[in-house]
Amino acid sequence: MTDQELVDDIINGSQSAMEVLVKRHYSLVYAYMYRKTNNKDTAYDLTQEIFIKMLSKIKLYSSSGEFAHWLLKIATNHFRDYIKSRSFVSSQMESEYEDTHTNHQTNVTYLYEKNQEREEISQALNQLSVVQKEAILLKYFHDLKIKEIAEITSANESTVKSRLKQGLQKLSILLRREQNETNSKRL
Repeated sequence: MTDQELVDDIINGSQSAMEVLVKRHYSLVYAYMYRKTNNKDTAYDLTQEIFIKMLSKIKLYSSSGEFAHWLLKIATNHFRDYIKSRSFVSSQMESEYEDTHTNHQTNVTYLYEKNQEREEISQALNQLSVVQKEAILLKYFHDLKIKEIAEITSANESTVKSRLKQGLQKLSILLRREQNETNSKRL
């Protein structure tokens, strides 16, 4: 079944269509929220809230665009509301720790370097403005086109291009600085 057929069935009261639609797009929304928050629990909570919001607005979906883009637009707006909320402020004040489980059969040095690299990129992304980070995540982590990003973020295409260019320039500077600091610590 297509997304549109599932939406039509949901509007007509089908619980199974709702489950199929949520399962089909869950990983997309969760991955997007995880990349924005860098926290599994927060990403999980936001993803649940986004699907609840999606279901409450399902009648507003028009088949003029891809359902996934419409859903990402809801996710983007929900995240913007979240960062304005008290929960975001309080979660930023708490320090969060995650247990990491290492497979002993893998190269620990390689894993350490990859995790360190991922952490550096994540920290650099977090230093970008919200709109620059959104544009970069949608473009490079979700492979969306400029036009699709513009639709999702309610911006025009030239604004999206500008956000991408400025964000990538800033990332380049931040990652070079990180690399120089790491190299000087090794000496």
